Amino acid sequence: MSVLVAVTDHAAERFRQRVGSRRGMVDVKPEVVERVARAHAAGRVSSEPPPGATGARGSVYVRDLDDRSVVYVCRPADGELLVITLWETEGGPAAPRVPRRFTDALKDDDPA
Repeated sequence: MSVLVAVTDHAAERFRQRVGSRRGMVDVKPEVVERVARAHAAGRVSSEPPPGATGARGSVYVRDLDDRSVVYVCRPADGELLVITLWETEGGPAAPRVPRRFTDALKDDDPA
């Protein structure tokens, strides 16, 4: 079963920063859509957040087929999946491209 996928600007920027476009595309949204749709069709979907991630109620987590350390955080909305961000898991086949200490430091500055 094919799923309709939409990508936020935030998710596209995180993908560009961490994974980059293997096709040299300026707009990475089509690549993210393709990756999420393929992974979803392969059944790589979970309602459990990856270790270390805070799980928002109703989120769906789709693990990339090509880069198994990348998990897309999605929200089901009106018959489609909206990719809102992505997460790199620790302890996977490769270390996260952005070390955890940098993302944790951003939380310290967040007044929320």
